[in-house]
Amino acid sequence: MSYVVDFENVSTVGLESSPVAEALAGLRANEARYFRNKYDHVFTVFTVEPASTAQDAVDYVHRILREERDLVIGSRPLEATSFEVEGIRWTYVFYESGLSINVLYTLEDAGKRAVGFKLSDGMEVPEELADRFKFARQRSKLAGTIRGSFFVIKGEY
Repeated sequence: MSYVVDFENVSTVGLESSPVAEALAGLRANEARYFRNKYDHVFTVFTVEPASTAQDAVDYVHRILREERDLVIGSRPLEATSFEVEGIRWTYVFYESGLSINVLYTLEDAGKRAVGFKLSDGMEVPEELADRFKFARQRSKLAGTIRGSFFVIKGEY
């Protein structure tokens, strides 16, 4: 069952099994607020589904990670969402460890395409990412300290 992420009343619904559930919920709400502020799109919030019912989105992200960087994420996916706004397909997966991965994929041939990693406040850098990426810090009222990194997608997906 999908539901809407409210960035004003942050909820841990769907993320309860994470050891950093509150921080991950804040990170998820931070992303929802970003889309409302950046795109002022018809949808004003982020709709997510349990990973088990959004398997296509999870598989899409995992395929890009595997094919682009030979990466396999060890944590269990809890939730995922995929949507298109202003010619960009966005796909998010939120993991039990507190990791959030998003794929930004501009549909035009010459557009931006990248994978972003965000770590919830209080979580360690996952072993599979630790030696491969440097993480920058940013502050968020909703999520505390977020550490993020990214890489540019080279292939076609």
